[in-house]
Amino acid sequence: MLKFEGPGAIQHIWLTVRPDYWRCLILRVYWDGEESPSVEVPLGDFFCNGWGKRCNVNSLPISVNPAGGFNSYWEMPFRKSARITLENLLSQEVRSFYYQIDYALTDVPDDLAYFHAQWRRANPMLYGEVYTLLDKVKGMGHYVGTYMARGVNNNGWWGEGEIKFYMDGDKEWPTICGTGTEDYFGGAWNFEHPKGEYGSYTTPFLGLPQVIKPDGLYRSQQRFGMYRWHVLDPIRFRQDLRITLQAIGWANQLWDERRYLPLQDDIASTVYWYQTEPHVPFGRVYSIREVEVT
Repeated sequence: MLKFEGPGAIQHIWLTVRPDYWRCLILRVYWDGEESPSVEVPLGDFFCNGWGKRCNVNSLPISVNPAGGFNSYWEMPFRKSARITLENLLSQEVRSFYYQIDYALTDVPDDLAYFHAQWRRANPMLYGEVYTLLDKVKGMGHYVGTYMARGVNNNGWWGEGEIKFYMDGDKEWPTICGTGTEDYFGGAWNFEHPKGEYGSYTTPFLGLPQVIKPDGLYRSQQRFGMYRWHVLDPIRFRQDLRITLQAIGWANQLWDERRYLPLQDDIASTVYWYQTEPHVPFGRVYSIREVEVT
């Protein structure tokens, strides 16, 4: 366990550990003595590596470099204290974990919001259901990013689902509605480039850095990692925020008819936002003991 006394701000995190542990170590961060964590994410997913296979990322807030050097530049202010823990979900001891955390002791303005991050997973999605990335957020803040690790369990194209943001009392109709999954993550036309292949990319604010595929462009059991940072286009809310994604695509035999196919994929998401405290507790998913970062 690490604990810093404030006021101050965490400015940079570097760490590395074997890929076997990336989904088995749960990162939690607590601000100012709170009981419920403001960050609760598997280690690999926080750094846009959700599949336990090394993937380089060249973005502004998250950078992953050979061979498995995780870097975060999300600014994380705190007024009284910051506490960071890791929970080991394995029965075996985790070894060769190295880290460095850079922080500054400085004044924190009264209106500066706290950093939050939350992980969710549906494996598989229930048929016809909508995937929820985030809900029950209360207070004022701004949403800054999405990472998604998606395993596709059907043949055919999987990314027709619209992402929808419901803010400040909007319930039936979204405040912001996207046009498709690949569009939200900054791509287009099925990420297909060159013809017959997925085109991976990693840029300061958008990326599909990881494509794991068995055989062919639209074959079952492919896995993807993608991110979208709302750094220059933050999504601001005053009262509440909820985010959903449709889990729909096309089956090959339905393409000519353009009929949507509800999917039962493995979808895991990490969402990042800033808000005023107190936050609504996430609800503890993991029950294994917390272990100190040493």
